[in-house]
Amino acid sequence: MTANPSETLRDPWLVAAFEGWNDAADASSDVISHLVDEWDAEVYAEFDGDDYYDFQETRPIIRGADDARRIDWPTPTVYLARPPHGDRDVLLLRAPEPHLRWRAFTRAILELATMSGVRDIVCLGALLADTPHTRTVPLTGSSTSPVIAEKLAVASSAYSGPVGITGVVAHEAAVGGFGSTSLWAAVPHYLAEPPCPKATFALLGALEDTLGTPLPAGELGELAAAWQRGADEIAQQDIEIAEYVQSLEEEHDAGNTPESSGDAIAREFERYLRRRDLGS
Repeated sequence: MTANPSETLRDPWLVAAFEGWNDAADASSDVISHLVDEWDAEVYAEFDGDDYYDFQETRPIIRGADDARRIDWPTPTVYLARPPHGDRDVLLLRAPEPHLRWRAFTRAILELATMSGVRDIVCLGALLADTPHTRTVPLTGSSTSPVIAEKLAVASSAYSGPVGITGVVAHEAAVGGFGSTSLWAAVPHYLAEPPCPKATFALLGALEDTLGTPLPAGELGELAAAWQRGADEIAQQDIEIAEYVQSLEEEHDAGNTPESSGDAIAREFERYLRRRDLGS
């Protein structure tokens, strides 16, 4: 691992997302990419991909032309962002899910977090689910912090089964004494091709609630609206998909109360006010 521990950080958060099994339609890793771009985040640390990847499974990519050609290797990268409207810095980790040495990989992440003064870790994920694209994106999550758990506007997860690196890092962070929060978005399984900006936008909102500071939306809201229109067109052109979506809508609506819908509207309005003040 290469890092710059000489940086003086302001009580930093660590927010992590991992490409692959934990990242339906790239919805969670796109949150990291979005914030890296919006905040002009700089590389803070890189992990040696040779230690964690089978390059026949996650292949390096060659780019450029003529003498400028280069090979980009799978490299877990941590970016440092200094949000202008917050009093805490944010470390943003994006990485492909490793094939090898998960325990060592997790230890390396937590060692970097300790070295950097991180107290709170947030892991983002996305999964495919039987959810209609016409409704709000279902979010689930959990937190070891009572304060964060109280303000999290997501359903608690009681999942039991196979786990990806996202779940491993969140669990080991909690065992290691960090505040550990997990946020997951559900992506309609019949629209699984990336990207899914609607799910990314929903995760960004949940992350904003968790961090307690406004996050720049940039063009993400417009991209989510465009995705919604495209999904509507797909459903309109295929009678079987339209009927299936209608059945999902009925199931979804039967399980949601007016009170919960009102809470969601109120939370979104609060986020709108924060982002308006942010100028995004």
